[in-house]
Amino acid sequence: MIPRRRFLQAAAATGAAVTLPAVTSLPASAATRPAEGTVTDLGPASVASPLGNGEFVGDVLYMGSRGLAPNVVGAWDLGTDTIAEHFEIQTGIGIWAMCKVGTDVYVGTHSRSDLYRIDSISGEVSKLAEYPDHFIWTMAASPDGKIYMGMSEPGRVVEYDPATGASRDLGQPAPGESYVRSIQADDTYVYAGIGANAHLIAIHRQTGEKRELLPAELLDRDWVSSMSISATHIAGGLNSTAELVVLDKADPGKYRIVKASAAGEKYTVAVLIHDDWVYFAGRPTGTVYRVPVNGGEVEVLGVPFPEAQTVRLLEHGGRIYGLQDPGIFVYDPATGSMDYVSHVQRGFRAAAEAPMSVHSDGKVVYVGGKSGADLHDLASGEVTRLDIPGEPKTAVTVDGTTYLGIYTQAALYSHRRGDAEAELLFRTGHNQDRPKDLAYDRATGLIAMSTQPEPGHPNGALDLYDPRTGKLDTYRPVIERQTVFSLTAVAGTLFLGTSTQEGLGSPPVTPTAKLAAFDLRTRTVKWELEVLPGIGAIMDLGHTPLAVYGITNTGVLFEYSLVERKITRTLKVSERGGDLLIAGFTAYTSDVNAVYRIDLVPFRAKKIVDGLASDWFGGGSRLNIAPNGRALYALKGRNLISIAIRPILG
Repeated sequence: MIPRRRFLQAAAATGAAVTLPAVTSLPASAATRPAEGTVTDLGPASVASPLGNGEFVGDVLYMGSRGLAPNVVGAWDLGTDTIAEHFEIQTGIGIWAMCKVGTDVYVGTHSRSDLYRIDSISGEVSKLAEYPDHFIWTMAASPDGKIYMGMSEPGRVVEYDPATGASRDLGQPAPGESYVRSIQADDTYVYAGIGANAHLIAIHRQTGEKRELLPAELLDRDWVSSMSISATHIAGGLNSTAELVVLDKADPGKYRIVKASAAGEKYTVAVLIHDDWVYFAGRPTGTVYRVPVNGGEVEVLGVPFPEAQTVRLLEHGGRIYGLQDPGIFVYDPATGSMDYVSHVQRGFRAAAEAPMSVHSDGKVVYVGGKSGADLHDLASGEVTRLDIPGEPKTAVTVDGTTYLGIYTQAALYSHRRGDAEAELLFRTGHNQDRPKDLAYDRATGLIAMSTQPEPGHPNGALDLYDPRTGKLDTYRPVIERQTVFSLTAVAGTLFLGTSTQEGLGSPPVTPTAKLAAFDLRTRTVKWELEVLPGIGAIMDLGHTPLAVYGITNTGVLFEYSLVERKITRTLKVSERGGDLLIAGFTAYTSDVNAVYRIDLVPFRAKKIVDGLASDWFGGGSRLNIAPNGRALYALKGRNLISIAIRPILG
């Protein structure tokens, strides 16, 4: 065991930077440049080893991955201090739920929702059941060996009996709510933590009778997102107020509410009751706390890894183990020591993950993933890791500085090529968590970032940041009861493309996404209009000197004339919208499998690349363009590719 330190996820597997085939620079002569649609494979887009959950069996910690293909459960043998074995989980995009019964480890996947068992004695992996729900988000075993799963979208509870192989639907603990985010079970009850409107429901295991345990004063919170139980108490972590509620099982009216003390803390992401203490972890700070079960002050134990999310807290041998993306922290209550362990250095498999964003500054391609970005040097082929606390969702480069919008705190970071670290510029606040787009307006010098609200919250926001002064102004709402998904700036006017989706888990209350114009000098919305009836989102925007172009979630391209001030043309390009890039009078967009070229003057589209099967996290479709307009950057599977293009520039 070694003292805590920062670990580079990709480099840790080999002790060196990953080298990929070098990219040949494009010749100046158009006659010798590759034909449009020529694909060059740049290797794995983002290499990582993020953890989703874990469970002890004896002296072995079984740790599940998320975002890999296939996902794996790595068995860390504490006796030998190595990953003794990997067990492949063939379906789903990640493992967010694990529990054990005896010596068997149970694994729940998300997107798709399948249940697996790992026999830790024989090493056999068996798929037991599959469910139609989007996620198996959480799971727990009862003392008599039943498995209880909290499903998301819809938010229901399912019981699985290992003795018979039968599943029993216990229904929605809180009808209308989409997420069961935490679950525990004892001899009599199943306890379900709900979001996006917080509930803590006790379900009688035999009768199915349900009752609310969450105190009335907490029913306006967002989530009961983490939970632990003992023989006498229930402890539930609340989002997005960084609170912990501790209830007496025998009399839930006896409770107390504890507030995480670190400045800026918003989420209580993991909870464990052990030895008369409640241990809990916060986010975004990464602080670990504990508080006596029966009353007393909150104690800060430390920050094992700044801003890391703790996905599970476990006790073994009197020590507290916390699983995070970069590794595992180990706290010893007897000595007060906090150590940090790299699971990758101990042999946990690092592999290509499903990335979240792609952006090129002309020399380097940034590929955003979990806990940072892989930076691909286009001249040398070398790949280095840029650690960032969170997930880069969008990026823009301005005068040699790349700005990255980071989930979960709707944060903006800056990075200059060659620097070892990115700099935090701000966190949005205003109940926002997911950056959607970035744009730069040269006329005003402002960088604009649009954000989606936290689950269950209304109204997205718009941040306007001045890099010369550091001044930030946030506007919420911008377009009432919608989120701004896409941006493009034209000489002091910021054009906004919206989505009807507000915070996740909240049904849309407006029927159609809009195009709007925001004056960056007066800070007002000048106008808004519905481009097409019934569309859910305008996925991306771009512009030429005479028009603004957008692509909808249904794959329809539209043209808004800056001269005529109206929608002048529409064109069906594909079945689903993705990023939209414009070079001169040519646009490019993509869906999961193909890239399309659109000639904007005749207004016609053609497919230039097919068969990509792009594996972006969350199922979207991302695309970026080189600043010189000669290449696009996309995914084929989970590999980064460049695509030669020949736009009409004038």
